[in-house]
Amino acid sequence: MMVGVRLVHYTADDGALRTIREAFTSAAAVDPFARVAAGRSAFRVTDLLALAALLDCLDGDDRTVPETGGGAETVKEILPNV
Repeated sequence: MMVGVRLVHYTADDGALRTIREAFTSAAAVDPFARVAAGRSAFRVTDLLALAALLDCLDGDDRTVPETGGGAETVKEILPNV
């Protein structure tokens, strides 16, 4: 058993007793940040990509230039259409 993890127990269709983390269910309390943010973001993805590219350049690593390598490139791998 994991300490600090709340669990929900239920009976499956086959009659077996099952357990799942409460966080994976609607029984969990809503995260306060998620409630306040309500799906909104203070930043656009394109602006964050530009910031990541700038920070890549400022880190002193001559191998990186804007829009390539480091953080910006990693984000582009995750979100290729951005």
